[in-house]
This record gives sequence, structure tokens and C-alpha cells, in this order.
Amino acid sequence: MALFEKTSNPTMKDDVYKKVVSAKNPGEAMTVNGAVIKTGLLLSLVILAASYTWHLVMSGASTSISTWVWGGAICGFVLAMIISFAPKTAPYLSLLYAVAEGFFLGAISAMFEAMYAESFPGIVLAAVSSTMLTAAVMLFTYRTGLIKVTDKLRSVIIVAMSSIMLFYLVVLGLNLFNVPTPFFHGSSWLSIGISVAIVIVAALKLLLDFDFIEKGAQVGAPKYMEWYGAFALMVTLIWLYLEILRLLSKIARR
Repeated sequence: MALFEKTSNPTMKDDVYKKVVSAKNPGEAMTVNGAVIKTGLLLSLVILAASYTWHLVMSGASTSISTWVWGGAICGFVLAMIISFAPKTAPYLSLLYAVAEGFFLGAISAMFEAMYAESFPGIVLAAVSSTMLTAAVMLFTYRTGLIKVTDKLRSVIIVAMSSIMLFYLVVLGLNLFNVPTPFFHGSSWLSIGISVAIVIVAALKLLLDFDFIEKGAQVGAPKYMEWYGAFALMVTLIWLYLEILRLLSKIARR
């Protein structure tokens, strides 16, 4: 079954559902509506936590932006790894993950808002709106069947994701040795084109997330997988938002 093939989302390993599809009581099985409700809850926690650090930074109540950025990012990464390898922890740790990522997003968003206050006022609102609009469009295309998640499409997205991960590692390695990476951090048309390509891949990955949740409900995955599916979807949305924010910042610098 296509569901059991590897997806491009690191939180959705190829054998996640294969290992957990054991719920025999229909009342305890995963549902799409359940996953939607939990996604809404996680999103709300992200927004609340982000609002807190945003207010602290923008009001000047906290000058340690790096503490919130790195603290939230590291905690979020650790929690994401634990949830990815132990899906049963999702009902509890995904809540902490949402809060940690919210702290991170609020701080880094405030930083971008301050940096581009003159060249692109409202850059964060534009990034948030673009992310939500993109998610809505991708959900519409998935639900209407305009874009079907076939094995071929899944493979293409997997290859694209793998290439992006490798690209990130190369850039990180170059930065560690103080080698300039204007092709990624600059505002040239090449850099903007790369960001556009990454945003497109992130948007397409939402299709895999939607399919993952729907197929989980179809095969009767355990109830806690609603949390896991919601968590995985949040990972994608956060990545998409950050890449859109990066793209808009590049455009603002031209």
C-alpha cells in the first residue's frame, strides 16, 4: 500500500502505521476529524506562545532574542526527534513541541519585523497570510483531487526533500568554515529562485501530510495517531512559514 512507503516528512517514517495499525475497537481508532481538531489545538498553542515572545521582544521587555530563538529551536528539535521515533508520546510531547516552536517563531518573527520595518513593513503578517493561504489551496487541491498523491508524485517529493536536506547541510558546513553563501542567504535572483523552489516543495509536502492522515483513518490506526498526524502537519506548516519569511526578506532587500 502506498501509505507504507517512505514520505518526505521525517516525522512520517515509512513503517509508522505498519507498526501501529492494531486497534481493534472502532471507537478507539483514528479519525480525520480527530486529527483536524488536534491540529487546531497545536496551532493555537503555537500562536499563543509566539504572541508571548513577540510581545516581549517588540515591547523591549526582553532583549535576549537569541535565548528564545535558540532555546525554542533546540527544545523543539529534541521533542520532534522523540515524537518521530516514539509516536505514542505524541499526545503529550506534541503539546510541548508546539509551545517550544511558538517561542522560537515569535522571537524570530519579531526580529524579522524589526529588521525590515522600513523596506517591508508587515513582513510577518504577509508571511503568515501566505502560509495559511498556501495551506488552504493545497488542502483544496487534495480534497478535490486536482492533485492526486500517487506513488510517482510521492517519489518526486521525496527526492526533492532529500536534495533540500543535503543543500542545507552543505550551506551549514560552508558557514561553519566562514565561507560566504550568497546563493542562499543573499538577495540575488538565484537566491530568490532557490527559495521559491523550496517553498514549492514545502507546499507539496502538505499533500503527503493530508494523505498520511486520511490513510491512517482508513486503515484504523490507533487514536493517538491523531496527535502524531497533527504534529507532523505542524512540522510542515512551520517549515513552510519560515521559508516564506526567508523568501520575503530576500525580496525586501532588492
